[in-house]
Order: sequence, then structure tokens, then C-alpha cells
Amino acid sequence: MFTQRRSRNMVEAAFTTLALIYHVTVNNLRKGQRNAIVGLMMTVVQAVAMILGFYLIYFIIGVRYSPIRGDFIVYIMTGIFMFMAFSQAIGAVSGSGGPNSQIMKHGPMNTAVVISAAALASLYKQTFAAFVVMTAYNYFVEPIHIEDPLACYAMLLLSWFCGCCIGLIFLSLRPWWPQGAQVLTMFFQRVNMVFSGKMFVANTMSPALLHAFSWNPLFHIIDQTRGYAFINYAPRNSNLEYPVYTTLALLMIGLMGEFVTRKAVSVSWSAGR
Repeated sequence: MFTQRRSRNMVEAAFTTLALIYHVTVNNLRKGQRNAIVGLMMTVVQAVAMILGFYLIYFIIGVRYSPIRGDFIVYIMTGIFMFMAFSQAIGAVSGSGGPNSQIMKHGPMNTAVVISAAALASLYKQTFAAFVVMTAYNYFVEPIHIEDPLACYAMLLLSWFCGCCIGLIFLSLRPWWPQGAQVLTMFFQRVNMVFSGKMFVANTMSPALLHAFSWNPLFHIIDQTRGYAFINYAPRNSNLEYPVYTTLALLMIGLMGEFVTRKAVSVSWSAGR
């Protein structure tokens, strides 16, 4: 009864892995709260709090209308949802657990399952929060119009995937430098509070200010999202190719780093800590 179950063919192995990812994803959704619904609602509350916070900031500094002709709240949400998907994906993947984590002591588990489950749990929560907040605003405040909803959600997926790739790099760094990697992760997330560009419109930025933001793939994603959300806005100072190619490059770096770390890591590394 202690013999590990082995799959007999590739199809069975694939279904076994997918089932394992599903169960670990559900566990990630439930582990923060005793009730999974409460955990999802806390994500919604966090999104609402950020939207209201940025609305108050704009109101205090005297900006009460959208810099883009259209709904002011939609302008804020296009930045907040992209930023949250990006930042939460970084935190979820970087903290998912490396080769030395306790869950790896169980036979069927591996790092690919843990990383995939953490990423999917983050995507599920952010998609749920975006859907609930926008539906509630549409029915209880005022109807909203988004020019291309599918393209906007594709941008949400791109921001999430880019965050996952960056989180994978931080995850591969953690066994080598645990405290430093954690500090770097938090620092990068905080830097994106400003340099994500969610408070600015790229078409109205000066060349000097644009150079300070254009290195960030999230800046391009948010600006492209607003181009898909508003019929009157055409992004001129951002493009879609840069975040796509940057994400692919980050993915390759993260996969190579995780492979090297998984091969080199040892349980004895933490014996003296």
C-alpha cells in the first residue's frame, strides 16, 4: 500500500497531473480563509478598496473626469485590474514553494504542479473580482460600455502571465538567497504601484516621463487595454509586441533558473538556519 501509483500511458499521466493541479488550486483558494467564498469576497473587497482609493486621490488633486473621453471609473478599473493581476501573480508564484518545501515530500507532487496551481488560483481570484465589480457597477451605479471586452480580458491574461514569469524568476532565486529574494519581490511589487502607469495616459506623457515608464511591460499592457476599452483612445506611445516578447524572455529565464535551482538545491542548505 506504500507503493507509488504509476501512470500506464501518457494520457493517463496527463489526466493525473491535471487532476492534481486542480486539487492543489482548490487548496490554494481555500487555505487563506476557512470558507472559500469569504476568500473570494476578500479579493473583491481589495479591488473595490483600490478603486475607491484612486478615485479619492484623483478627487483630492482636482481630477474629477477621465483623461480619456469616457467613464472615469472604467479608466481607473483598466489600470487597477491589470495591476492586481500582475502583482498578485508575482506574489503567488514566487511564494508557491520551492523544491525544499514540505509539500514536495509527497510522491506525486512536483514544482510544476505547485507553480501551476498557484498561478491558476491567482487568475481565478482576479477574474472573479473583475467580473463581480464590473457587474455590480453596471447594475447598481450606471451602465458601462467597453468597446472590446474580449481583448481587454486578453490583456488581463497577458498581465497575469507576465507576472507569473517574473514570479518564477524570484522563486528560483529564493533557495539561494531567501531573505533577499523576498525583499526584491516586495520591492518590485511596490515599484509597480507607480511605474505601472495606471494613473497616467501614455499619449499625454512627455518624452522624458515616457522613458521612465516604457521599460515596464505592464505600462504597455495597461495603455493597450485602454485602447481596447475606449472607442476614442488609440495608443500611440505603447505597443503590444514589447510585453509579449518580454514575457517570453522572462519565461525562458525563469524556466532555466527553476531547472538549475531544482537540480542544485539540497535539504541540508537550511540545516544550519
